[in-house]
Amino acid sequence: MEMNTLNVSATFNVFRLLTRPPLCLPHATVSTFNQLPVPLNAAFDKKYGKVDIRAVVLDKDNCFAWPKENGVYKPYEDHFQRLRTAYPGRRLLIVSNTAGALSLDTTLTLASAVTVSTGLHVLPHASKKPGCGADIMVYFAQHPETGVTRPEHVAVVGDRLSTDVMMANLMGSYAVWVKDGVVPREEIGVFARLEQKIGGWLQKKGYEAPVPESQFEE
Repeated sequence: MEMNTLNVSATFNVFRLLTRPPLCLPHATVSTFNQLPVPLNAAFDKKYGKVDIRAVVLDKDNCFAWPKENGVYKPYEDHFQRLRTAYPGRRLLIVSNTAGALSLDTTLTLASAVTVSTGLHVLPHASKKPGCGADIMVYFAQHPETGVTRPEHVAVVGDRLSTDVMMANLMGSYAVWVKDGVVPREEIGVFARLEQKIGGWLQKKGYEAPVPESQFEE
């Protein structure tokens, strides 16, 4: 495996699960991207009370797009636009472990191509998910028009428990797990299938995702 494709952040952070297993558990689960409630508050209100989601972080590969493709998967285009309308401008941010990941996308060529195709900003980040939560909060702090002042104002949407969901929990944000991505289940990687089994086992044992400390600004 080439070093620029190795996710050192995920490899390191996965050991945290030995002492904090709920870090890989989502606050909400949907089957596919098209099942995301818009606005996303509805995904959490029933279980967590009044939630104030002001911005959304989207994974790209196998979430709303085919891996290695820049545009939105065609069956998801209408719903993608609904999400853009609900979270306009910089309130909708793509954070990918390919496009924008500086260990792989060193000149941000991939990030630029995704922005052209989707109309969304792509976060450049040195540490891959789940280790770039601080970069995300810096981004929102630099753009106060998003209204984000606390991690619990952010919802992270993605298909991987060990990267997208774990990052959300490490940040103190809300996580939505897209269980069935664009890629057919039988074609996803071995580790992705393994983490799904582990997540299911943890939930059967009664574990739940950590609740962000506060749902309201002080």
